[in-house]
Amino acid sequence: MIDKVRFTAMENGTQADYDLVFAHDARNVAKQADRVLGWLRQMEGESPYQISRLEHCLQTATRAENDGADDETIACALLHDIGDILAPTNHSAIAAALLAPYVSEQNHWIVLHHGLFQGYYWFEYDGQDPNARDRFKDHEFYDACVDFCARWDQVSFDPDYETQPLEHFEPLVRDLFARQPNSRNRYE
Repeated sequence: MIDKVRFTAMENGTQADYDLVFAHDARNVAKQADRVLGWLRQMEGESPYQISRLEHCLQTATRAENDGADDETIACALLHDIGDILAPTNHSAIAAALLAPYVSEQNHWIVLHHGLFQGYYWFEYDGQDPNARDRFKDHEFYDACVDFCARWDQVSFDPDYETQPLEHFEPLVRDLFARQPNSRNRYE
């Protein structure tokens, strides 16, 4: 049986109570990579695309790797759509929140905004402005996000593209979530 804190309101917690919470949280964080890999596996299966959502993520990461991207960027390419598992209509924000404590400000921004930037290719078919991304035209990471979408994301629906399997990228995921979390967006 797991030890429990004594409080019923956080304001009444003691150091001993919070030591229990911190230890539990540390064990939970240590399992993050396993959970993320499990979520990726859930993306396998039927899709209206010619490939599964998992294959899309793998293909995006493979393209990034083939272009010589660094490991963190490849991991972000792999995980950019992981939010589809929890919140398909808000997938970019979910993926960005998951990655925020572990990645650079630039990679976080790209993952956070990639959904809007991908709209350049399809918003017209949904009655939206394909140039909606241009409201960020002056942002320092605008061009990097355009490149991410153009070179890796929007082209990664090709059933004939030679794509690395998930096992190939598993060490990147484990290394990413083994990092000491940064404080950016950690408690927001």
